[in-house]
Formats: sequence, C-alpha cells, structure tokens
Amino acid sequence: MSSQTPTTSSPRNPATSGRPLLAWRIASALLLLIMGGIHAYLVLNGVGGVLGAMFVLNAIGSVVLATAIIVLRGRLLQLATALSLLFMVGTLLALVLALTVGLFGIHEDLSFTLVPTTLVIESIGTVILAVTLTLISRSRGGA
Repeated sequence: MSSQTPTTSSPRNPATSGRPLLAWRIASALLLLIMGGIHAYLVLNGVGGVLGAMFVLNAIGSVVLATAIIVLRGRLLQLATALSLLFMVGTLLALVLALTVGLFGIHEDLSFTLVPTTLVIESIGTVILAVTLTLISRSRGGA
C-alpha cells in the first residue's frame, strides 16, 4: 500500500483552459483578421489619403495582434488580448464617430462600402475579445 500524500491543488475551470479557451482565442484572432481584411480591401479599392494610411496601419495592427493572441502565453497573452480589445473598440468608436459627428474632418455614411458589415464585425469582435480576456484573466497563470 502506498503512503503518498495527495497533492492539494485547486481544480481548474474547464472553460478557462484547454480547448474552450483556444476556441475563444481563435475566434478573437479571426475577427481581428476580418477587421483588418476589410480595411485592406478598402485601401486596395480606392480609399486613399490619410484615411487610406490609417486603414493600412489598421490592417497591419490586426495581423500583429491576431498572431500574438495565437502564439503568446501567460501574461503576454493577457496583454495582447487587452490591447486587441482596445484596438477593436477604438476602431469601432472611430467608425461610429465618423458616422455621427465626423472624425478628423471625415464624415461617413452607412451606404459606403462595407460600413454595415464593419459595424457588425467590430461589435461582435468587441464582445468576443472581452469574453476571451475575461477567460484568460481567470485562468491560472494567464493560460
């Protein structure tokens, strides 16, 4: 008969580790890539000037953050997810401001190419990233 002392470790929540968390991370990364893809598409189809430059930066930032969400672990993953959430919210806020009062002299309307789609993608992305960040924050060691 073995006289091993049982280890006392707190049970891990299955929702914050393993496959469920990975699924949330993948969904977050995909929504970032879709958002960046929309902005890249708009640049390639005629949006230029200052707005075009901001869209290029958005597309690059989306790829960097989506990659970070997939490859990083621990505190860096938590940081990348928080930055991604802020990035998504900031992009959504910029579009809403452009649709309402204007932003840096840019006024947008809902009939412009992909504006309704972008509003939906960025809204869903904000929710998904918020859930992902919450799950990562609750997991032991940040994943």
